Parts: sequence; structure tokens; C-alpha cells
Amino acid sequence: MDFEKESALIEAILFLESEPVAEKTLAAVSLLSEEVVAKCIDVLKEKYKSEASGVELEFITGGWALVPKKDIWEVLKEKYGNKNEGKLSRSAMETLSIIAYSQPITRAEIEAIRGVSADNMIRLLIERNLIREVGKKDIPGKPVQFGTTKDFLKFFRLNSIADLPKLDQEEEERFELAR
Repeated sequence: MDFEKESALIEAILFLESEPVAEKTLAAVSLLSEEVVAKCIDVLKEKYKSEASGVELEFITGGWALVPKKDIWEVLKEKYGNKNEGKLSRSAMETLSIIAYSQPITRAEIEAIRGVSADNMIRLLIERNLIREVGKKDIPGKPVQFGTTKDFLKFFRLNSIADLPKLDQEEEERFELAR
């Protein structure tokens, strides 16, 4: 069986959805079994490997999504990307990476690693929905702890935090010393 019609159906669903879609959901919407959906995903991944395709099928935040290929997105993101997306300053990216690798983390811990105040960067990252409050640390004063959001994963095309690039030994020690 070549799954041509079934793959076309799954492709159309992915095209119409604006968020990543789990295989279970694809099965429910398409009325196909999860096994057939999995085979269709494989067919579509193979189809999009071609240089002639401008999109690829990617597993992001627990679901499948059609996304522009990375090299093509670089050309198009100025026009089609979130206008604020590409405008994170170096200090915002530094703060965001500290939170991503050390979450949950408090403002004081972020500042200990960065060596400067993090108030403005935290406020900016919360406004952009890249980080959020995830709880309070069980120490005197109960400071707020921050972590990344689902939008952070989508922004960096990650399925989970475990997909972040690994830190080298020196970087890991820098993060640990401040905590």
C-alpha cells in the first residue's frame, strides 16, 4: 500500500492547522488509524526531503507541523515572521538562555549568573511569552521562579527542553556556581 490518498489527507490537515498536531489528533480528524497516520508522516517526511520543496515536516512541542525549511525561512522571516521575533537583544538572548538551561530559576539566580540586573529582560521575555512564572522557591521570601513557555519551544523549533544544544563543561560550571 502506498498511502498516497491518506498522506494527501494528512498533508491537508497539517496545512490547515496553525499549531503542531499530535498523531492521535490527526487520526481522529482524518478518521484513519494511528498506524496509518504514522506511515503517512513517514511518506510526507520523505516527500519534503527534496530540494524542490520549500517546507518540511517537523515534530515540535508534541505534534507535527509543516514549516519552512531553515535556509528558506532565513530569507522569508523578515516579511512573514513575527516582527518582534528577530529583535531580541544580546542581553535578552543571554537571559533567555540562562532561564532555558537552568529552569526553574529565580531573578536573583539569573542576576548572579549575568552579573547585572535582569528586571527589564525578564519583563520583555514575559511580554513576548517566551518565559513565565512557574512557581515560588521554598526559601525565605519565596522568590518567583521562571521557566520557558510553549512559545519558546516553537520559536526555537524544539520538541522539548531536552532538545536544547548541550552546554560544554565550562558553561555548565558557570550556571551551577551561581545557584
